[in-house]
Amino acid sequence: MPKLRVESFTISLDGFGAGPNQDLTNPLGIGGTTLHGWLFATRTIQQTLFGHDSGDTGTDDAYAARGFHNIGAWIMGRNMFGPVRGPWPDDTWRGWWGDNPVYHVPVFVLTHHPRPPLVMEGGTTFHFVTEGPAAALDLARQAAGAKDVRVGGGVNVIQQYLRQRLIDEMHIAISPVLLGTGERLFDGVDLPALGYACVRQEATARATHVILARQ
Repeated sequence: MPKLRVESFTISLDGFGAGPNQDLTNPLGIGGTTLHGWLFATRTIQQTLFGHDSGDTGTDDAYAARGFHNIGAWIMGRNMFGPVRGPWPDDTWRGWWGDNPVYHVPVFVLTHHPRPPLVMEGGTTFHFVTEGPAAALDLARQAAGAKDVRVGGGVNVIQQYLRQRLIDEMHIAISPVLLGTGERLFDGVDLPALGYACVRQEATARATHVILARQ
């Protein structure tokens, strides 16, 4: 049965999944980029994001690669799509990823403000969903067919699906950095009460990888 998955979502030692004050200079909030040293070093991300035939293999890379396996659609929040707030002033902002984003499948962006679908190169189309998380999930599952749906973030979007016990599996990477402030992934979320448990953990020099699954 297809799953709803979170993959390669990285938090700091003090639990933050993003820094404060996201803008064009700080797409992950102030300090947020430091979380992802493990991910950017992998061969998977060097090839996928930058087209480089380089990068580390091994455990970190295996976790990065699994995030693209059997994914038929993505869901993300508007903050992950970009720093624009309020009604869309125009269609100028087209995401952080250039003309050929890394997704190559339909992506459903949660927003309060309508916008026409944005068709990109490589099979990625951004659909802007104003009817809420349940509607986005229904559309993503229809688009994914027999494949899984990946929830990309940010923190608030993941929390909404977690609190409804809709996420089947989460890969969380814990990075050995401290942010001090920002958005805590599990703030106000009682994972055991919701039926989640840690089913796997593995540490590398750059991160501790944890798999949480709904029991």
